[in-house]
Amino acid sequence: MKLKVTGKQPNSKSCFVCGLENGYGLNSRFYELENGEIMARFSPSDEHQGYPGRLHGGLAATILDETIARAMMNHEESAVWGVTVEFSMKLRKPVPLDREVIVIARITEENRRTFHGTGEIVLDDGSVAVEGSGRYLKMALPKITDFDFDGEGWQVVEQEDDPVEVDR
Repeated sequence: MKLKVTGKQPNSKSCFVCGLENGYGLNSRFYELENGEIMARFSPSDEHQGYPGRLHGGLAATILDETIARAMMNHEESAVWGVTVEFSMKLRKPVPLDREVIVIARITEENRRTFHGTGEIVLDDGSVAVEGSGRYLKMALPKITDFDFDGEGWQVVEQEDDPVEVDR
């Protein structure tokens, strides 16, 4: 099934997950899909390995947690973010370092103050390598941090290879 990409979420300069100028980071990009899900894309490097040729499990948790937390930004009309209260994951298959990694996440339940979400790292053959789930507190981004949004380059950065639709 093909889904349209309905938006792209902001990146920053320094964040380990989305920082486009962080030489050791994941440099992830986040896309909003027409079905309400979020898709993250990144290409791991040798610095991200655990076992040789494999993404470190802690980094698999990091990208899953971030993607689920960002799902709220696609769900709410205001700039609401998810702050992790609890998170768990299941490692099913190794994630190779030599190709792009795709993460899909969604909101599964919510109330006024919190939400639950799930996500998975999907390999290029369509199989699920890692599953994650968590509970998050809804918060406006300016209440979470006092960083300089302009100075940190918190903005949507369009790139040539941004997709207009994805296979799901």
